[in-house]
Amino acid sequence: MKYNVLALLVILCLGCGESKKEVKPTMDDNPGQVRLMTLDPGHFHAALVQKTMYEGVDSTIYVFAPEGPEVNDFLNKIKSYNTRTENPTHWKVDSYFGNDYLEKMISQKPGNVMVVAGKNSKKIDYILAAVKAGLNVYADKPLVINPEGFQKLEEAFKIANEKGVMIYDIMTERFEVTTGMQRQFSMLPEVFGQVLEGSKEEPAIIKESVHHFFKYVSGQPLVRPAWFFDVNEEGEGIVDVTTHLVDLVQWELFPDEIIERADIEMVEAKRWPTILTLEEFNRVTGLENYPDYLQKDLEGDKLKVYCNGEMLYKIKGKYAKVSVIWNYEAPEGTGDTHYSIMRGTKSDLIIKQGAEENYKPTLYIKSKGGENFDNVIAEAIEQHINSKFAGTKAEKVSEDMWKINIPDEFKIGHEAHFGQVTQNYLRYLENGKLPNWEVPNMITKYYTTIEAYKMAKE
Repeated sequence: MKYNVLALLVILCLGCGESKKEVKPTMDDNPGQVRLMTLDPGHFHAALVQKTMYEGVDSTIYVFAPEGPEVNDFLNKIKSYNTRTENPTHWKVDSYFGNDYLEKMISQKPGNVMVVAGKNSKKIDYILAAVKAGLNVYADKPLVINPEGFQKLEEAFKIANEKGVMIYDIMTERFEVTTGMQRQFSMLPEVFGQVLEGSKEEPAIIKESVHHFFKYVSGQPLVRPAWFFDVNEEGEGIVDVTTHLVDLVQWELFPDEIIERADIEMVEAKRWPTILTLEEFNRVTGLENYPDYLQKDLEGDKLKVYCNGEMLYKIKGKYAKVSVIWNYEAPEGTGDTHYSIMRGTKSDLIIKQGAEENYKPTLYIKSKGGENFDNVIAEAIEQHINSKFAGTKAEKVSEDMWKINIPDEFKIGHEAHFGQVTQNYLRYLENGKLPNWEVPNMITKYYTTIEAYKMAKE
């Protein structure tokens, strides 16, 4: 079934509730149009899909959710996008509130794409219900957080294939420009050579990210729901943020190739907590006390959150290392950070985001010898990079190191990446299929995170 790409975007973003009337089924009015239904929006990523409008997409958002502060926060963000001075959106909201929100969405089906970003513990059950009802799924990561969830995910992909619908997770980090350029340079043998096998001590690829509980989103302090700190609901760090990093390992090491679970060998995995005070918890959630379901994670008045994780594994024989760290708050002037290295026979491709880079992700190329590497990089940029990222230049910063200076116009930021991913998904919907590697690689990605989770818990 083909969908108008822009129309699909609408459906993806539609899940926000503003009025309290029941949604009336409207798909029969225009069966070829994409309409988005947002289910139980409990994470701010649900709203970021709708930070922009999409040409040809229905501007009505269908929201199904329980009443409460989470859906209210979602609706407030949509209002702020609609009323901002610069380039305001014009979303309309048609919503249903009630404890039977999932059943209502399934029975009424005013759209054909379900957008979901919220409690990770519930997400796979939402996905299963949606594909059984013949709905496409556009979901924030992670789709699963435990072994039981992974079994359901395998079933969901099987049903989706039988029903002719798509499941897709929102991989924004593929659209971060330095990461994309790291991948592009790794595909140029004259610059990178061939990827090394690596070792435990020096993996072929490393992806590390540092995140923060207190942060600003769309210019406002982010208020996180208390359940975000319950690993039974949000998932441990080793199965949450690592989803992005494992995805990038696959996407960069083996571009457009199918990765099977047999290609994965888990070597080491570990987990550890971040400790929060009650004052810090209050500042992030607005709550004066810890809810009862977090009592299990308390030591005195300190909250232990197992949000940090690290895994070392082999993928098609190459060593890969992935780690995620959560701190309470970033130092002033900084934010979430990313570090990465890909080791090749001719050079290493390194992304840093520290003080020297003004906390902005920056790509470096470190030569391993060879003549005229200045010319090699200059020619590579001229022939392969500037056609997509015009104005990109290489600056030699040491005898064997070049910094890749990318024009600011391509550094659009994390929030804007949601629109890019959505447009990509809409193209797939319009074409009626995903690339042949996407589904097997999604399954293998979650197989990897769950295998790390099991090993770290041993």
